Amino acid sequence: MVPPVILDIEASGFGVGSYPVEIGYVDSKGEMWSAQVQPHADWLHWDNEAEKLHQQSRQSLEAHGQTAQEIAAHLNRVFAGQTVYTDGWYQDFVWLHSLYEAAGLSPRFKLEDLSVTLSPEQQAVWHETKQSIRETFALQQHRASTDAKVLQLTWLKTAEMATALTE
Repeated sequence: MVPPVILDIEASGFGVGSYPVEIGYVDSKGEMWSAQVQPHADWLHWDNEAEKLHQQSRQSLEAHGQTAQEIAAHLNRVFAGQTVYTDGWYQDFVWLHSLYEAAGLSPRFKLEDLSVTLSPEQQAVWHETKQSIRETFALQQHRASTDAKVLQLTWLKTAEMATALTE
């Protein structure tokens, strides 16, 4: 069973003016990648509550983050022509758009909501399965690549459970 490629974005805040601070994904083979995003000159919004969640300071991003252009070019190389999934499509789409706008590029892949890949059987057990996986693997929350990994592991486990129900 080949799982979907999942992308996750952590951001500077929760509303208007927020922007990506970390982008991560897990590919169909289960390999993880992430990068801190160096704030673009136009990105000014910063929410201290969001920082408490993702535990990345603006100063750290400025010093150690990759530029929007570097990250956008990487994502285009890796995902050209593919569909990549997220569990927060609306917000992640906005943040991804901000990244690509700052980079002066266009995405060469499609971002889609993960829910479109879920069967009714998967949806029925999704939340409790996700919580169980988070507890079992003790992966840090609110880091982009580990959140993506939890989603992919949840997708795999719920797909396995759904298959067992139909056999």
